[in-house]
Amino acid sequence: MSILVNKDSKVIVQGFTGSEGSFHASQMIEYGTNVVGGVTPGKGGNYHLELPVFNTVAEAVAETGANVSIIFVPPAFAADAIMEAAAEGVELIVAITEGIPTRDMIQVKSYLSDRKARLIGPNCPGVITPGEAKVGIMPGFVFKSGGIGIVSKSGTLTYEAADQVVKAGLGISTAVGIGGDPIIGTTTKEAVELLMNDPETDGIVMIGEIGGGMEAEAARWIKENPGKPVVGFIAGQTAPPGRRMGHAGAIVGGAEDTAAAKMKIMAECGITVVESPARIGEAMAEALGKVGA
Repeated sequence: MSILVNKDSKVIVQGFTGSEGSFHASQMIEYGTNVVGGVTPGKGGNYHLELPVFNTVAEAVAETGANVSIIFVPPAFAADAIMEAAAEGVELIVAITEGIPTRDMIQVKSYLSDRKARLIGPNCPGVITPGEAKVGIMPGFVFKSGGIGIVSKSGTLTYEAADQVVKAGLGISTAVGIGGDPIIGTTTKEAVELLMNDPETDGIVMIGEIGGGMEAEAARWIKENPGKPVVGFIAGQTAPPGRRMGHAGAIVGGAEDTAAAKMKIMAECGITVVESPARIGEAMAEALGKVGA
C-alpha cells in the first residue's frame, strides 16, 4: 500500500510544454508514472511527449479521468493553476513552483478549505511511491521500495534520508516533500498522520527545519498517537536568529522556532532525534530492532 500516489494514479502536468514541465514529465514517464496528458493554454489539440495537450484542466479531466496534477506553472499564475485543478475535482495537486506570492497562497488555502483536493507544496520536490509513481522532481533511482515513510520540508534532505534508509537495508513506502514556504498545503502533522495510518508503513522519518511550529505540532500529535517509531532531524542547527536560511519559511521568529527547541520537543514526545542526516538510516534500523538481527 502507499499514501497519496500509486501505479493507478492518473497524472496530468500543468505547464506541460514548458522546459521544466517537459523535462520532469519525461522523467516521470520514464520512471513508470501513469502520466495521461498535460495542460498548456493555447496548445490544446496537440501532442507532446506522445501525450495529448489540453487547453484547460476541465478538458484534461473529462478526457483522461485524471485524479492527480503536478504544476510547473510560473509563480504569477501558479495559484490560479492550483485552484483550477481543485475546481475540477482533482484529488491530489502537487505544486513544484517556487516563489508563489504569500498573498496568493492565502487565497489558495481559503479556496481549498471546503474542497476535497489535497495540496502538496508549493516549492516542494513532490511525492514518490517507489516502483509505482513519481509525481515530482526527485531522482527516482535513490528510492527503493520498503516500509519507511518520509516527510520532509527539504527536497535535498528527502533524497539524503532515502539514501540513508536504503543503505541501512530498509526501503521507502512513500516519501512526501511538503515544501518550505510559509504557507503550504499539507503540513508535517497531516503527512505524518497519513503514514501512521498506513498499514504497510513500519516507521517514519520526519525532517524539519528552523522556522514555524509544524514540527512541534507533529511531535505532540505523535506523542498522543504512538504506534510506529519516528526518527527526526532538524536542519539549521547553526542558523543565527532572525536570518532566513534557504526556504522562505526558514527563519527563527520565536523561542520554539530554533533547531534546539524543536529537537528538545521532539525528543520529549518520544521521537528518536539525530543530530546529523547521516544517522537517519542507522537510527531507524535500531528503532525497528534490525541492527544485528
